[in-house]
Amino acid sequence: MTPTSTPPRPRPALRWLVMLAVVLAVFGSVFLIKAVFARKTNAFFDHMPQPPVAVSTFVAKTERWAPIGQAVGTLVAVNGTDVTTEAGGVVRSIEFQAGQPVQAGTVLVRLNTANEEATLKALEASAQLAKVQAERWLRLGHDQLVSRDDVQQKQTAAATAQAQVEAQRALIAQKTIRAPFSGVLGLRKVNLGQYVAPGTAIVSLQQLDPIYLDFSLPEQMLGKLSVGMPVTATSDLLPGRTFTGTLTALEPQVDVATRNFKAQATLRNPDGALRPGGFARVDFGLGQARDVVVIPQTAVSFNPYGNVVFVVTRVPRKPGETDMQGKPVSGDKLIVTQRFIKTGATRGDLIAVERGLTPGETVVTSGLLKLRNDAEVTINNTVQPAADLHPQVDNR
Repeated sequence: MTPTSTPPRPRPALRWLVMLAVVLAVFGSVFLIKAVFARKTNAFFDHMPQPPVAVSTFVAKTERWAPIGQAVGTLVAVNGTDVTTEAGGVVRSIEFQAGQPVQAGTVLVRLNTANEEATLKALEASAQLAKVQAERWLRLGHDQLVSRDDVQQKQTAAATAQAQVEAQRALIAQKTIRAPFSGVLGLRKVNLGQYVAPGTAIVSLQQLDPIYLDFSLPEQMLGKLSVGMPVTATSDLLPGRTFTGTLTALEPQVDVATRNFKAQATLRNPDGALRPGGFARVDFGLGQARDVVVIPQTAVSFNPYGNVVFVVTRVPRKPGETDMQGKPVSGDKLIVTQRFIKTGATRGDLIAVERGLTPGETVVTSGLLKLRNDAEVTINNTVQPAADLHPQVDNR
């Protein structure tokens, strides 16, 4: 009898090892291919030529600037008030037009004085009688027909009566309201037939020439100013006009809350263009003029850690350098370099550079947000940011 062969016993552990090896090989191949692809992609982008950035530029130049101080102040009338009445009464006549210029002493309003004038006549009669009696008793006193005490009483009565007459005349005069100083009237605040009490505002009166400009400055400026120094002022409401004057007063006390002190300039305002209550910018010199390097303010990136500009330089290209389409390019290229600078005073659209830039260097004035160190640029100055020392703003 022939012996039968036994089938091989299954080996599940080997199958699992084979399957695990196959899975690891498949996934390893996938990850390897992905890593190689990512590396080549990064290498491509790292070495891909960047397109040049179109920017506008400005060549740093030297200008002679005198150090100046600047402030914003409020215009105040040298004399300005609401004309009022000292005595009450009914308005009998209004003798001015709103907005007209007047001279000191011009009659503005007359109040009804009929009762006061009647009382004045009675007082004048009494004063005249008292005067006659005093003169008669004075003659009798010289003849020693009456006592000296009686004579003095009659003279006192006459003086009292005359004083009452003068007081009544003053009361009548108070009911004729006049301009206390020369200036320009505002809108009237009373009407014919209206009763006005003492202290009631009749009309506003403002003296416009000259005019004060009050402004505040930090306490560090206190030792740099002196009364009598010339100042100039401008207003946005009057573009193109400059008003001249002098510094006329300095507040001796510094405000403890703001550490500022107040100053006052007097400006010439012959045509009344400047009006009380408006604001104006004031400039005043602080020393001798000096040469400074200036650039537009748009060229400066102001940061907490320092102010930065991008300086344009010309460098030769590397051999074999290509453009975006892979075509070889030759010649020099323009690149920008970031540089920290120290800035100074500003005037109009320009700013002074105290350190970090020399005259003749070219700086970028627009497109700063698209730049980085050693980025290539192209210059297009057909449209540039404003770079005026005295810019004018059109009101629309």
